[in-house]
Amino acid sequence: MEVNSQPQGRVRRAVDDLIIAEMFLVQATIESATAIGDGLSALGRHITTADEIGNAPADSIGNTLQRIAGDAVEPYTSRFKYLRDLISARS
Repeated sequence: MEVNSQPQGRVRRAVDDLIIAEMFLVQATIESATAIGDGLSALGRHITTADEIGNAPADSIGNTLQRIAGDAVEPYTSRFKYLRDLISARS
């Protein structure tokens, strides 16, 4: 019976890892969408406020866009790193 339990154990671990990865993907997607929405709101406020005041430097808008991109990608990178650490700890 040991011969059958070892491949079955590997399959079970692979399925467990896949389920965890999918859960992390869903969490990261929700957080990323929230970060993009918040960033677009901030960008809209920045643009409309700058138009009213008359000082909308392109660098400031560029920095805001870079911050939005970083905030949108971060949930994926942190979850992926955590998943890799989790899998290597079990190996």
